[in-house]
Amino acid sequence: MKKKNSKKKIFDYRWVFTVTFLAFFISVIFSSISEVIMPNAYLWVSIILILVFIYLGVIFDMIGVASTSADTSVFHAMSARGVKSGRVAIKLINNSAKVSSICCDVIGDICGIISGSCAATISIALINQLQVQGFFISVIITSLTAALTIGGKALGKGYAVNKANTIIERFAKILYPFMGR
Repeated sequence: MKKKNSKKKIFDYRWVFTVTFLAFFISVIFSSISEVIMPNAYLWVSIILILVFIYLGVIFDMIGVASTSADTSVFHAMSARGVKSGRVAIKLINNSAKVSSICCDVIGDICGIISGSCAATISIALINQLQVQGFFISVIITSLTAALTIGGKALGKGYAVNKANTIIERFAKILYPFMGR
């Protein structure tokens, strides 16, 4: 009879520090992009920027969910056949908790926060430009941004569960030049 290892790793402080630093670093980059573009941009450029952040949030949410749903056996077979991205896909799936945390929590949540900030900036610009009461404009723009984000993520998560292997395969092909060697 085998004894179970009763010692479990309760908390990985190094991972918490790493993901916190990564969140800060990515936030600085995304916030800088929006702060440089938004103040002097045409309305349509600002709307495109919000849509880009929403899209990025949805895509990375899908990758995070797919990493927890994908089947490693498919990628072991790919790797055995010499498909180079197969090993990367296996790494993504075997580290799905971290991949999901980075993709969903770090990148996905940051994109949601930045798109909300962009929505507020657009609201202020429209209120100033149109010289109107700001309550309804602000509520409509921020609500529309939230609805597109939540609806997109809901749609993306369903797709990610059903097409997990395809999503992980494509993401592994993108990552292979950076981590496949």
